Amino acid sequence: MNIYNEITAQPILKELKDWKYNDSGIEKKFVFKNFSQALAFIVQVGIIAEKHNHHPELFNVYNKVDIRLSTHDADGLTDKDFNLAKAIEQL
Repeated sequence: MNIYNEITAQPILKELKDWKYNDSGIEKKFVFKNFSQALAFIVQVGIIAEKHNHHPELFNVYNKVDIRLSTHDADGLTDKDFNLAKAIEQL
């Protein structure tokens, strides 16, 4: 399993729109038209996360959803996080 740091993560982050490295993980903020759209997005992310057997940290306030990906059992950023981010981007 590859473990990435801020420098080694940069080439992959260039492929992911608006994802940022932060504290051994990657994060992105999503903004939707309303709460219903934000909640529907969270449900879709949950389904994808189950398929990947990798679960994000999600934070929601009204129409905003913040996602953080980090592989807890590796204590850092791994291919699992980038694969899930790429899948989320397909929504």
